[in-house]
Amino acid sequence: MTETNEKIYALLEKMHGDAHCELDFRTPFELLVAVILSAQCTDKRVNAVTKDLFVEANTPEQFVAMPAEELEKRIFSCGFYHNKAKAIKEMSQSIVDMGGMPDTQEGLMTLRGVGRKTANVVYSVAYGGNAIAVDTHVFRVANRLGVVNAATPEETEKQLMAAFDEDVWSRLHHLLIFHGRYVCHSRKPDCGSCLLTKYCKYYLSRSEEENPEEKTAK
Repeated sequence: MTETNEKIYALLEKMHGDAHCELDFRTPFELLVAVILSAQCTDKRVNAVTKDLFVEANTPEQFVAMPAEELEKRIFSCGFYHNKAKAIKEMSQSIVDMGGMPDTQEGLMTLRGVGRKTANVVYSVAYGGNAIAVDTHVFRVANRLGVVNAATPEETEKQLMAAFDEDVWSRLHHLLIFHGRYVCHSRKPDCGSCLLTKYCKYYLSRSEEENPEEKTAK
């Protein structure tokens, strides 16, 4: 990890010391369901839905037995309810078929309906593994800062893994999410309250565009 990246990490920690997974869950399986529901949906909305949903079903067997129409009705407010219900039921059937839920990245990715980002979140948060799950916040913030120069989430993950020590990967994931969620917004980043402007490629490039004479003076 370079000296600059160490400073970026330390400043992220200073700004977001309380960064954590904001999805409510009691078991790795509940987290897996919640992560599937969180696609293009706020954690707050997911938590409101799963509060009641998990009373009715919180095991793979129970979700397999639940009619698709009922599941869709219960998760309707999370959006994309048809695809999400299908993913949850297929994932649950996979776990039943293999006799239990896997606890590795590779194993989680063998489940139907589970992609790399979802697997990384569960592996990291529920099982304490080292992984970087790249959602829209992580992708945006990492590229804006300039710690990566990537066109896809997969490239972003690989470059972040190369740029930061493995023992901080999971923590970095939460720090970048909190920064994107509460400071570095997609449409209007709050640069005025950000401690990273000195290192931020996005901020520095904007400053040069707004003050071209400073660039000329250099």
